[in-house]
Amino acid sequence: MISIQPLQRVQPRKADEFRFSTLPPLALYVHVPWCVRKCPYCDFNSHKAPQTLPEEQYLSALRADLEQALPLIWGRQLISVFIGGGTPSLLSEQTVDAMLSMIRAYLPLLPDAEITLEANPGTAEASRFKAYAQSGVNRISLGIQSFDDAALKALGRIHDGQQARQAIEMAQQAVERVNLDVMFALPGQTPELAIKDVQQALSFGTEHLSLYHLTLEPNTVFAKYPPTLPDEDQSAAMQDAMIQTVQEHGFEQYEISAYSKPGRRSRHNMNYWEFGDYLGIGPGAHSKLSFPDRIVRRAVLRNPQSWMEAAEKRDGSHLAEDVSVAFQDVPFEFMLNALRLKQGVPVGLYEEHTGLPLNSVLPALRRCRDKGLLADDPLRIRASEMGWRFLNDLQAEFLHDQ
Repeated sequence: MISIQPLQRVQPRKADEFRFSTLPPLALYVHVPWCVRKCPYCDFNSHKAPQTLPEEQYLSALRADLEQALPLIWGRQLISVFIGGGTPSLLSEQTVDAMLSMIRAYLPLLPDAEITLEANPGTAEASRFKAYAQSGVNRISLGIQSFDDAALKALGRIHDGQQARQAIEMAQQAVERVNLDVMFALPGQTPELAIKDVQQALSFGTEHLSLYHLTLEPNTVFAKYPPTLPDEDQSAAMQDAMIQTVQEHGFEQYEISAYSKPGRRSRHNMNYWEFGDYLGIGPGAHSKLSFPDRIVRRAVLRNPQSWMEAAEKRDGSHLAEDVSVAFQDVPFEFMLNALRLKQGVPVGLYEEHTGLPLNSVLPALRRCRDKGLLADDPLRIRASEMGWRFLNDLQAEFLHDQ
């Protein structure tokens, strides 16, 4: 005789309970803190380089930083590596090669992992770019900003328009994937000059552009001594014209500042925007790491010398922050990133990458749809046209005290 057991009721997920079935993808960020000189608009953790870079000491501290983080990510595979700064192209070929060899020795990389290195046209060398590529770099991101000599001088850049053009050619000869950073709303810039910059960038056949609006960030030279910038109407006209220009060349806007040909998006940055995990090493680098029952954010000391000395002690004193993220803060953090994407994200990605059930955010989703800020799409979480125009307001709807 077969006995039939009564059906077990499945307990619903609690809105305040992290539970990951699988952990999000993992990327690695490596920070190089030195520049030839600090640009007056820059609020990144960058420092004027000494006459001789302490590359050996930096690499040793980087190894110590990574080794101390390994227990947190053991067994996980990297989908991408991003070497940013500062100006990573100041590093010698030997240092970049040793850095990437060290990373491969400690962490498994996907066979087609994207490995990006940021470069300044003022420090570009053809032989160095080719050596970077031989070491495994397969994507170079160039901080062009403008091709106009007057604009570059106003921005405090160390290169001119001709050096920018030469650097692009060098990068394209070294690697298949090249991103160009271009800024607009610059001192004295007109819409015509902004379009000219974009057209010159497109003339090289690049498949990825990052178009940034110049902003006056706190604690920068420009914040203390603000230059005269185009007004809001002029800036908006520039942006509209630039977007139209790149779209006419087959680019899609997939994020607020990112444009690419189909299939050529930055995988590393997509991982950020989709609320994936990332480990940051190097001075001032930040990490966001998921565990089966929690999400942790970490940051290391910003000052390069302090970080190098503390990392070598191997006692955790190089950490400036190491905290678990409160569950009530996660919806806002997720939406702060995901809603930057023009097409948003699949609905299921929320639970996959936050470890929280969808019901933890359903009231806010319904409220945003009722207000017309979210698209009425049952498969994706994405901003409506109105939500895209008022993105800050849309993201703020997910603050836990709303």
